[in-house]
Amino acid sequence: MAGKSFTAEGTGIATDCKAAAFLERSSVRSVTRVLHALVFAAALALAPLANAQEGFPSKPIRVVVPYPAGGTADTLPRLLGPRLTALLGQPLVIENRPGASANLGAEIVARADPDGYTLLVAAPHLFTTNAVLYKLAFDPAALTPVTIIAAYPNNLLAHPRVPFATVKDLIAYARAHPGQLNYASQGNSTSTHLTGELLKLMAGIDMVHVPYKGSAPALTDLIGGQVDVMFDNLIATMQYIKSGRLRVLGVGSPKRLPVLPSVPAIAETLPGFASETWMAIAAPPKTPPAIAEKLAAAVAEALKSPDIARQLADLNAEPVGGTPAQMAATIREDSARWIGVVRAAHVTVD
Repeated sequence: MAGKSFTAEGTGIATDCKAAAFLERSSVRSVTRVLHALVFAAALALAPLANAQEGFPSKPIRVVVPYPAGGTADTLPRLLGPRLTALLGQPLVIENRPGASANLGAEIVARADPDGYTLLVAAPHLFTTNAVLYKLAFDPAALTPVTIIAAYPNNLLAHPRVPFATVKDLIAYARAHPGQLNYASQGNSTSTHLTGELLKLMAGIDMVHVPYKGSAPALTDLIGGQVDVMFDNLIATMQYIKSGRLRVLGVGSPKRLPVLPSVPAIAETLPGFASETWMAIAAPPKTPPAIAEKLAAAVAEALKSPDIARQLADLNAEPVGGTPAQMAATIREDSARWIGVVRAAHVTVD
């Protein structure tokens, strides 16, 4: 009967029905108050982040380039820097942190605050194959894609003293002298390294890989004759090609380049050969989408500048400036392609 006190047999616990009902209502009210408090606390916690995104950027942006100065990764952000400064209202501070196939600089960014004030400019290998080849203290896949700045082919370059002037002749020479030719790269697992391995696989030749810590020191030794050949792009090498200090044996695009119409595509000798790379911007893991999208939009706008467009065209680099989602899709596609080369060529790193 309601309101009657009773004792459950064998327990010694007295239960009052009215008290139980009261406790139940009180419990519901307590839970509701707790939920309201949690929602309010969450709103307070998110408010500074929302305000930070709305006012972003309010201070200089640090751009970590995990390669030495003078290479493509260094050239492109410096090329965009003045225009991005005008668009964002804050300067870009370029910081070169080369080493460990871009992993050193990338780890710095991976551990930075996800507030958009520390960015990474890196080539595909950092996002596609490094996690397969290296034991890393960070996850490249966790980096927040921002945008791809530009795309361009990898071209086969040679020191003028080498005894061949075409891809066909290089293949013949390498077959007659197995293991005697060497090729430089920007470092283990970089696109230039994997492109060299792709050439070896498709041509059935043996060349010795000589890795460097970036494009600039590799080019220095190629120009000096310490290495024989190297894959690289026109952004870093056109000045040396024009001066005759380097020779282009073939281009990595499917067709000949308008800027070098007399140079055959490597695919003319090795059908199906192609190697085109890109340089992209990424942010620390968990960077808010609004910040990544704002940065991507600024880069896209900067790439519309006639002066920047002209300079990229002169270098035969195609401006991209896509969204974070488009960059993520490109990473997935290129990962499948180049991880296939890693496995087929049994590429390993120390």
